[in-house]
Amino acid sequence: MSILVVDDSPETRSALQLILEGAGYRQVLLAESAQEAFQRLSLAHASAPANDIEVILMDIMMPDMDGVEACRRIKGDRRYRDLPILMVTAMKAGAFLETAFAAGAVDYVTKPINRLELLTRIGSALKLKREMDQRKAREEMLEQALQEIKVLRGILPICARCKKIRDEQGQWHSVESYIKDHTEADFSHLICPECLDKQFPR
Repeated sequence: MSILVVDDSPETRSALQLILEGAGYRQVLLAESAQEAFQRLSLAHASAPANDIEVILMDIMMPDMDGVEACRRIKGDRRYRDLPILMVTAMKAGAFLETAFAAGAVDYVTKPINRLELLTRIGSALKLKREMDQRKAREEMLEQALQEIKVLRGILPICARCKKIRDEQGQWHSVESYIKDHTEADFSHLICPECLDKQFPR
């Protein structure tokens, strides 16, 4: 697990790294621009696996691309839709928050950095991320289970004499072919004891 700090100020990057590492977060990655952050996330390579970054601290005011647009770009990648991004800003809560949250940010931290505020908000973001990861894992397991459970339901129109089944288009099929087409079941052909005695009497 790692935290990515994106800020064009060396002083701010160092301050955030010092606080985070002092609180036990050992993998703190640093980027001085949005483009460097994109490189760390392999944003230009959509087929690459998602980076193991669990949360991003993004400066809102950067020279080449501001944090709001960078946040929007990251959130636009399906691999990082659930990645929590916290904006770091010297501005007080105001109109920018609406834009930042609309771009996908989940929270913000103000400068100068307050240690307690930072760690509290980081902790909340990480908890949210892990809960979302667990939910996605459960959903994937459920989807897989549903794919494996393909069953017949309802009333099947079956011929009382030859035992063929009529499908939705009015075509008649043997029981074996119908079940194979409508379920995940297959057949292993055997002869039951009763038929064995009838067909091959001793």
